[in-house]
Amino acid sequence: MSDRVFGGFGLLLAIFYIWAATIIKDSFMVDVVGPRAFPYIVGTVLGLCSIYFIIRPDTEPAWPGIYKLTEILAATVVMLLYGWSLPKVGFLIATVFATAYLTWRLGTHPFWSLVTGVLTSVGIYVVFHLILGLSLAKGPFGF
Repeated sequence: MSDRVFGGFGLLLAIFYIWAATIIKDSFMVDVVGPRAFPYIVGTVLGLCSIYFIIRPDTEPAWPGIYKLTEILAATVVMLLYGWSLPKVGFLIATVFATAYLTWRLGTHPFWSLVTGVLTSVGIYVVFHLILGLSLAKGPFGF
């Protein structure tokens, strides 16, 4: 039953996505493919996959217990707090804490979770900001 609900939701989303693609206006610089081709492809693939879930659902899944659902909820809250805190504390600091918490909950020792958080944050900063020149959220220290 849950696969069919998921498939039905996906099919509705695919229909909406394809409809939204039909109202994309052409710009004065149109290439051969046009601006609607990629959304049409994505919507079609989503629709076909959703139809598959409706027609051939898996057996009912074993839902996790309350402890695991609490872990999932806590991870969701951390990700929401991460997005909220990015403009306030900056990319580096927010990423350290979010990555450290998530890796700790996945089973890493707290010290190594903090090391992982620092290395992940600095590594992404170096690649995306310093090498590729992309803009990341700046915190109170200017980085």
